[in-house]
Amino acid sequence: MTAAAQGNARLRAAQAKKVRQFITPEGVDLELKIASSGLRFGALTIDIALILAALVVFSLMMAWIGVGSGSDITVVVWMLGAFVLRTFWFIGFELGSRAATPGKRLTGIRVVARDGGRLTADAVVARNLIRELELFLPLMMLGVAAAEDMASAWTIIAGVLWSLTLSLFLLFNRDRMRMGDLIAGTWVVMAQRVKLDADIANATAGQTMVFSEAELAVYGIFELQELERVLRSRDPRAMREVADTIRSKIGRPVAEEDHVFLIGYYRQLKARLERKLLFGKRREDKYASD
Repeated sequence: MTAAAQGNARLRAAQAKKVRQFITPEGVDLELKIASSGLRFGALTIDIALILAALVVFSLMMAWIGVGSGSDITVVVWMLGAFVLRTFWFIGFELGSRAATPGKRLTGIRVVARDGGRLTADAVVARNLIRELELFLPLMMLGVAAAEDMASAWTIIAGVLWSLTLSLFLLFNRDRMRMGDLIAGTWVVMAQRVKLDADIANATAGQTMVFSEAELAVYGIFELQELERVLRSRDPRAMREVADTIRSKIGRPVAEEDHVFLIGYYRQLKARLERKLLFGKRREDKYASD
């Protein structure tokens, strides 16, 4: 075997180790690819940079207000604002329909529940509050100690070891889970992304998804038309509700963004119904016999 072939074989083996499978009640195999530690670090770096930029703007605004008013209350407001921004940046974005912060979206990753269900608020809050313990709390303690000239060498070493021990936990498990992921029951995976073109039935949308005959058989022409209407409306809340309804009906886990799932299902349901019509079979809705 040549060196190139050996390298390709090692690469395929490494990629295969990142794949996790779900099996639906219909026996359909679904695959999720665990995000690498490098991508997660890159996403965190981007998010922290954006948070710091927002803090700089907020600090300038508070300094201007403080000079104008001559009140010490602006210092309290700044401290509260900084805490809220740092704490709820991750929680707010991950509770959204894409389950990803700006950093995660730029690096193509997202958060999913390990049981295949919809991410709950409890899970998102838990995984992100643990980040305070992993990263921000020891760094904040070091910052305060340094500001008050109380930071000894042992304090610095202890703070760095604390942060590294908890932050690097994901390097020592095959699912690349932080402590927060372990406690909250979440994975960070590669996100399937697709552009919603004017023609939602284009040849590339949702092409990586495969639905079984049994999964497609639960809906008819009326539901297809309603699904098309929802997709064209581009309403994230409506798409989320419809995607959850279909997933629950066919037994699929939440493994991709809602619009990706709906486009894939729409295309394959439309193709199935068109094949049926060629043979003279027409199913008006989910209540009609197939």
